[in-house]
Amino acid sequence: MSGNSKIDASTRRARPRRATGLVVLTVGAVLAVAPATGAGPGPLGGANVTVTPEMQGAGVVSSGVTLPPIPKLAGDHSKPVPAWDGPLPYPIVIADRRNNRLIEVAPNKQIVWEFPSPNLKIYRGNDDVFFSPDGRFLVVNEEDNYDIHMIDYEQRTLVWSFGVPDVKGSKPGLLNYPDDAHLLADGKVVTADIRNCRILFIDPQKQTVVEQWGQPGKCRHDPPNNLNLPNGSTPMDNGDIMVTEIPGSWISRITRDQKVVWSVQAPHVRYPSDAYPTRDGQVIVADYSKPGRVVIFDPISRRVTWEYSVSKGEKMLDHPSLAIELPNGNVVLNDDRRHRVVVIDRKTKEIVWQYGVTDHPGHARGFLNYPDGLDVDVFRDWRGAANAR
Repeated sequence: MSGNSKIDASTRRARPRRATGLVVLTVGAVLAVAPATGAGPGPLGGANVTVTPEMQGAGVVSSGVTLPPIPKLAGDHSKPVPAWDGPLPYPIVIADRRNNRLIEVAPNKQIVWEFPSPNLKIYRGNDDVFFSPDGRFLVVNEEDNYDIHMIDYEQRTLVWSFGVPDVKGSKPGLLNYPDDAHLLADGKVVTADIRNCRILFIDPQKQTVVEQWGQPGKCRHDPPNNLNLPNGSTPMDNGDIMVTEIPGSWISRITRDQKVVWSVQAPHVRYPSDAYPTRDGQVIVADYSKPGRVVIFDPISRRVTWEYSVSKGEKMLDHPSLAIELPNGNVVLNDDRRHRVVVIDRKTKEIVWQYGVTDHPGHARGFLNYPDGLDVDVFRDWRGAANAR
């Protein structure tokens, strides 16, 4: 999910189950491949990508704050840690894309955890970020760096990668604008490989693709055999995958044995970005447009049950790329091009919490630079550490 890394349409929150048997991996041979420096043929049959100043963003930056000790794991999605009072019930980890970092912000706006890029050649432009089912790892995709990563949360260490930085392609080991990567309960990683028009299931241990939906060069809506620029691959409670396709605003629920439960076009949405299930079985999806909007609808009747859309002013959204229903019913989303993450009250449709200064990018405390993804931390009780500062 991002600004110009998205494809023009013309061309959990699911609760994942607990992962079992995941072994911490070391950075593999894929990262040892020299990154591209300019256009032309690349390794493994791919094409080198020219890195622009925009893709480099702010470089390697940090907020500079002193971080508190990390609390022990104490919860999961089935039994979360105690919630905070107020509109945001839990801390959120944010993929601060053009700052090339992950940053976790508590409801009181304290920065409690941060992961700056360890090396811009292999880690740059983090797009989405999602916790593993047990909270031990964070999975990150980098669309315009053409790779995905796994971060050990407690060690703040890059422990696994797939894809070759700055090399795009469809050959084995290569990606072309990977989006929305998740670690599944069975230890596999699922990602939407947008420009290859496919969903990939990757075995991190073997460093190989073990299952694929869709085919490169056959970009049309006929799930799961063919997909048209998929940019979302959200795991659901029972293991089904919710797939979002950009052209036509198609959202499909597909079982792991590739049966389509339903496939519908999201109403009132021009550019769907990473659809998610709500607690009552509906779908929430951000419209990656200006002005942007958020829509919640019933996938069976296609009836819109909630919608947020403001045409101008402070409340207007500019290319929001991910919206998630919080446990208290509010909606949290990243408003990419306004450089902020906001919480919207479902009843009043007012912005009731914000991190980032509207229309002003930065990396010091209180600022973001093109925040493009987020996830909710229900795994660790940060209240004591944050409030003691």
